[in-house]
Amino acid sequence: MRFTRLTALLLILLITGQAHSALTIEITQGVEGAVPIAVVPFGWTGGAAAPENLSAIIGADLDRSGRFESLPDRDLVAHPTEAAQVQFHNWRMVNVDYLVIGKITPTGAASYDVQFQLLDVFRGKQLIGYSFPTAQSDLRRVAHHISDLIYKEITGERGAFNTQVAYVTSSGSGNKKTYTLLVADSDGYNPQTILTSQQPLMSPSWSPDARRVAYVSFENKTAEIYTQEVGTGARRKLASFKGINGAPAWSPDGRQMALTLSRDGNPEIYVMDIGSGNLRRLTNSASIDTEPAWMPDGRSIVFTSDRGGSAQLYRIPASGGTAQRLTFEGNYNAGADISPDGSKIALVHGEGGRYRIAVYDLETRRMRVLTDGSLDESPSFAPNGSMIIYATDAGNREVLSAVSVDGRFKQRLTLQAGNVREPVWSPFAE
Repeated sequence: MRFTRLTALLLILLITGQAHSALTIEITQGVEGAVPIAVVPFGWTGGAAAPENLSAIIGADLDRSGRFESLPDRDLVAHPTEAAQVQFHNWRMVNVDYLVIGKITPTGAASYDVQFQLLDVFRGKQLIGYSFPTAQSDLRRVAHHISDLIYKEITGERGAFNTQVAYVTSSGSGNKKTYTLLVADSDGYNPQTILTSQQPLMSPSWSPDARRVAYVSFENKTAEIYTQEVGTGARRKLASFKGINGAPAWSPDGRQMALTLSRDGNPEIYVMDIGSGNLRRLTNSASIDTEPAWMPDGRSIVFTSDRGGSAQLYRIPASGGTAQRLTFEGNYNAGADISPDGSKIALVHGEGGRYRIAVYDLETRRMRVLTDGSLDESPSFAPNGSMIIYATDAGNREVLSAVSVDGRFKQRLTLQAGNVREPVWSPFAE
């Protein structure tokens, strides 16, 4: 949320479409030099059609990373399902570096064994190969897991395909406007409704174990913070103090929640012990302090404040103390999200009337603008730090987009109907 809009909302608070379709992903800017890879349709030994097109899921995952370019099915030179069937010289002729093959074998009612192999075409050898027993309902998850294994083997970095994204959609207008908080797979499939309300839902935040989501709900006509189990739907009201209850952020150990409260008059950053509900006030200024984000080591918190005359990022020890200003470039820097390794901050950078996603390097103290929109907001790092998902405007629609941390690869995620905002990428589910 733009800081000026937040200010207006805070003042209002002091005074005072349901979407189930999957997100559609469109790659809007590719990367030169992406690794060429072929993902052959998996063999199927059952009758009729295979229960899931695993090769399509894996190929789409790898393409979405910006690091790979999968060969279209029409250009496949053969359809092997085992390494012994592969004639490597044929694949070298179509300039493929790596080959993925596999098969799905029924083992019972709605249960299967999925086998896959990753082959190095130029060296003519297998790199990895696994077999997974699975139920039909978990086939997409297995495909994402295979994508993660391939990504790790080739790049040396952990893949983030078998993760989720939480986001808020809105549909309708006026008194018939509906807000929905959903959680979906990282590719937009399997959307699960967390909550639907006729009043705004805001600021979703994942717990470190990826099992719970915290969020702000106005369903009782005032801002309240809830936590909710994704798997069971079990829900708990965490904060419902007088005034503002906003911007929840889990600590890295999952035991504390940083949040913005105005219970003592001015919007300030507080830290709550989730188990006991005990509060500790962290900031104390005459300005608006909001949007806390924990550093991965849990020792400090980055937040947005206009105490210097404009919205900028500051860092304060989690135990309390003096806040240090981090950003100076531009007249607006807000909405921080910290990279998993703690080296970078994704933020909304405003200058010249445009609000774009930027990355601030904490070591070099340099900022790099990654997007070219005019109203980009709510950045959130992938759990492996490779991509940033964010909200933006596309014509008269609100959509999600994602950009690689170097700005070279971009994609857009849209709903078939309605608007989608406030994305947050889940941590790895250990």
